[in-house]
Amino acid sequence: MRIRIEGSDLPGRRGGADADALRLGNVHVGVQRKTEVIDRVPADAVMAIWTVEVSSREIDGVLDVGGPFVHGRPGGRFLYLSWGAVTEEGFAMFRRAKLMFTDIPTALLRAAHDGGGLLVGRLGLTDATGEPVCARVHPAAITWTVE
Repeated sequence: MRIRIEGSDLPGRRGGADADALRLGNVHVGVQRKTEVIDRVPADAVMAIWTVEVSSREIDGVLDVGGPFVHGRPGGRFLYLSWGAVTEEGFAMFRRAKLMFTDIPTALLRAAHDGGGLLVGRLGLTDATGEPVCARVHPAAITWTVE
């Protein structure tokens, strides 16, 4: 199953000291594959788009997902968007956002599983205080469609 995450409103585009710290700190956001953060995008980009492949299967009538991008236990699986500073030493992660599979409407998840298209999640990447979005991203803050 293919999933595309489209992030807009990145925090480095905001004015003020916090945005300067994000830009000057070379902050990026990427999708986490196992323990590695890949496809990193600068915090001052206009948009961030990631496309990942996950496996999906029926287990006792319930759809379960897996693969290197999927974290958590059955019934609590999610994708991570991870924030960190890119330095000469590597990527220093300081914050993560969880995109929960249980928050995706069942009909959409099943349609993508059955080959009905690409599952797309759209969200803003800046929270109400102007910081990088983190913790669990609730359905009001992310919309899911199948295209």
